[in-house]
Amino acid sequence: MAPYTRTLGGRTYQFDDLKTLMAKATPERSGDQLAGLAAESAEERVAAQLCLADVPLTTFLEEPLIPYEDDEVTRLILDTHDRAAFAPVSSLTVGAFREWLLSYATDDTALAALAPGITPEMAAAVSKIMRNQDLVAISRKCRVVTRFRTTIGLPGRFSSRIQPNHPTDDPRGIAASILDGLLHGCGDAVIGINPATDSPQAVIALLELIDDLRQRYAIPVQSSLLAHVTTQITAIERHAPVDLVFQSIAGTEAANRSFGIDLALLREARAAALALGRGTIGDNVMYFETGQGSALSANAHHGVDQQTCEARAYAVARHFEPLLVNTVVGFIGPEYLYDGKQIIRAALEDLFCGRLMGVPMGCDACYTNHAEADQNDMDNLLVLLGVAGCAYIMGVPGADDVMLNYQSTSYHDVRFVQTTLGLRPAPEFEAWLIAMGIIEPDGRLAPREQPRLLREVARLASARV
Repeated sequence: MAPYTRTLGGRTYQFDDLKTLMAKATPERSGDQLAGLAAESAEERVAAQLCLADVPLTTFLEEPLIPYEDDEVTRLILDTHDRAAFAPVSSLTVGAFREWLLSYATDDTALAALAPGITPEMAAAVSKIMRNQDLVAISRKCRVVTRFRTTIGLPGRFSSRIQPNHPTDDPRGIAASILDGLLHGCGDAVIGINPATDSPQAVIALLELIDDLRQRYAIPVQSSLLAHVTTQITAIERHAPVDLVFQSIAGTEAANRSFGIDLALLREARAAALALGRGTIGDNVMYFETGQGSALSANAHHGVDQQTCEARAYAVARHFEPLLVNTVVGFIGPEYLYDGKQIIRAALEDLFCGRLMGVPMGCDACYTNHAEADQNDMDNLLVLLGVAGCAYIMGVPGADDVMLNYQSTSYHDVRFVQTTLGLRPAPEFEAWLIAMGIIEPDGRLAPREQPRLLREVARLASARV
């Protein structure tokens, strides 16, 4: 492989291979600096971006960043690549591809047809030469719709996950958080609990709590327990009411092995969930979370920059036709995304790459308490995500996850995005909210409380104490 070169300001910059070029072209972030992959100066970054813009898209099929024989994610990407879908852009360079994506003539229909032909490396490459504005504009044009009991990703809709975590899995505390979310009109993406313990017994008890409430009030929503996938398979074998099977995933085989998974295990889990037949309007039964820096933190990045590794995780997700995928963008910490500026940029990159590849992307707009970020940064990101067509965000009581100990977004934040941007929940869930008197037909929260629902949730929780 010949080196890539670019002369800028009288100096010639050389990049030994495509992997190096991609890393040097990446907007500044602490994770790539930690890994020793980042550009050494702004000038070198610009030179790399200019050079990357001239690379033909077909190069990413000919020059894998991680060797085919070394990595099952690379094999998945190349073996499932749809050359017919890729054909409309196959003659383009990365820079020309950016112009094609931004063209008014490139609409949601064209982007949906293209998605199976886009590899994560192509998506990552073109994102590296884009402004935030470009990422928002193109993400907004992408349409990715999935279904289980609610329809996620329709135009004009913005969904939310109720995240009712509790440090001891206390059913009363979890039930109170679920109630709080429902009364704010949240939960149409999923009621998803990160259990404090990974035992099948604890997982099954919480699944039954949610399912009892769902059935009693005919709530069109799905649930998920964010335990390890093997624990969820055990729960299915014990006839637990499993809706969505969850797993954190990454963009390399070695990083996934650090999570205790591989593609074969995910196939087994999906088959088990499909066999239950619990979806009412669709069979998208998987839920995945990702995050920039996961491969680096596992020392499993193969010298590939963290954003490209993240995009490769979306190829894993896409293969399993999930209902939901979200980047937990600032969760790993400032070692990987240092401040609010880097977190916001990463979130927009992740949303863009996922949606361009046909993945139903949401975002956990979040940060850790030792990052140089605050809730104002998340407010800015929330507006950008809403405008960009993000499928859903998290609803955490008070935006403070007391079990995982990080800062996210609240039920009030969900309402803020919906009311400010004129967006609505999923149609099936919205109809239920109106029927229950929780929201008005115009989408505003109803002024009256729901004591009957409050008493019922309290009863269900007390029965499991």
